[in-house]
Amino acid sequence: MARVVAEREDVLPLLAEVFRTYGFEGASLARISEGTRLGKGSIYHFFPGGKEEMAAAVLAEIEQWFRLHVFEPLRESADAAAGVADMFAQVESYFLSGQRVCLVGVFALGSERDRFADAVRDYFAEWIEALAAALVRCGRKGKQATALAEEVVGGIQGALVLARAFDRPAIFRATLKRLQERLQE
Repeated sequence: MARVVAEREDVLPLLAEVFRTYGFEGASLARISEGTRLGKGSIYHFFPGGKEEMAAAVLAEIEQWFRLHVFEPLRESADAAAGVADMFAQVESYFLSGQRVCLVGVFALGSERDRFADAVRDYFAEWIEALAAALVRCGRKGKQATALAEEVVGGIQGALVLARAFDRPAIFRATLKRLQERLQE
């Protein structure tokens, strides 16, 4: 049975889980309806542009969450090292200690990559830039800070894949710890 949803924003987390589970191509209207518990009419009321509009809205919400909880604190924290430590805590919480895949990463690897290339690239570029800026404030040189930021973001993404592949969230938590230690060297 379909349910009533007050706002479009209420649907976004439910849509995100459908896309995480099935990818863009596998997220059929039937699966979206089941995952959101909304009828097709309600879905199209909120997203007249269809599945592409849904995915774009979900990606925008994810980017906004990361901007608020990760990117801006990395840039603006009075104590850059504390901002970096908080990034690891926020990432661990967001990805449920490795039990939740990165939807932006899913879209980066899937056949929908070209369709959402700008959003995917901007998300990762902003994360790397914000982390590199914090590392510079911690005393690292520009190129070294950027290389470390790329290593850390890549390590986080890779750890999510491995944790999922082996169904062992501990891999994610251990990798976060090693990456955090790597930045303290």
